[in-house]
Amino acid sequence: MDDDAVFRALADPTRRHLLDALYARDGRTLSELAEGLAMTRQAVTKHLAVLEEAGLVTAVRRGRERRHHLNPAPLADVGDRWIRRYDRARVDALTDLKRALEDPVTETAHPAATAFVYVSYIRTTPERLWEALTTPAFIRRYFDGGGPDSDWTPGAPVRWSMGGEPAQDWDQHVLEADPPRRLAYTWHNYRPEMQAIFGWSDEQLAVLQQEPVSRVAFEIEPVSPEAVKLTVTHDGFVPGSAMLEGIAGGWPGILSNLKSLLETGEVVAGRS
Repeated sequence: MDDDAVFRALADPTRRHLLDALYARDGRTLSELAEGLAMTRQAVTKHLAVLEEAGLVTAVRRGRERRHHLNPAPLADVGDRWIRRYDRARVDALTDLKRALEDPVTETAHPAATAFVYVSYIRTTPERLWEALTTPAFIRRYFDGGGPDSDWTPGAPVRWSMGGEPAQDWDQHVLEADPPRRLAYTWHNYRPEMQAIFGWSDEQLAVLQQEPVSRVAFEIEPVSPEAVKLTVTHDGFVPGSAMLEGIAGGWPGILSNLKSLLETGEVVAGRS
């Protein structure tokens, strides 16, 4: 994604307002975003088009509705390009401190959100990206030593490992596999194995396990002979989902590592 397009999109206060609105509550329609703005729906549409062109907003059609999602990927790319890698840990620490002082109750995912959408442009081929999404040895490099493992045929089980531990069957299954265009599988629910890691009581685990099982889909679209567009949609959550809050904090780092690994052969410094 072109840095100039990102900077131009952010230069307008109305477009920054729209991004703030999506940060406050993701997945809004055009009508919801136009509320309170002293301009026509057509003018708001034009601003959204600029944000979509810059990759800062992604629109997903659900039935008759077109819902808009904040996409952090271009800002992450700008940070990777403009902040030297050996400075990233210091910048992240200062940013975390600033947020803690100014807004100690900020949450990763907002209570009304029911989906996570992330779009990234990667200098690679569809075939190479498909390999990165489905080959265990590659997955472990950007998934902190773990991640999914399957033969990636529809209906096949997806086994999962965390941090280099042996892969376990957590009742996940492949929903779609259309190489090298689309891959989708069910996500895992909260497991007893996670209880000790996060220190949950039996009562807390029982409540968490009431959440519905979500699903994640990867859409791969070639945009040039040397680049592809990757859209990750993780949905099926209920408002206030603890799982959504967790994956919304985890996916950006994982996908940034995936992009960096494909483009440079290394994961992004300062991320898992």
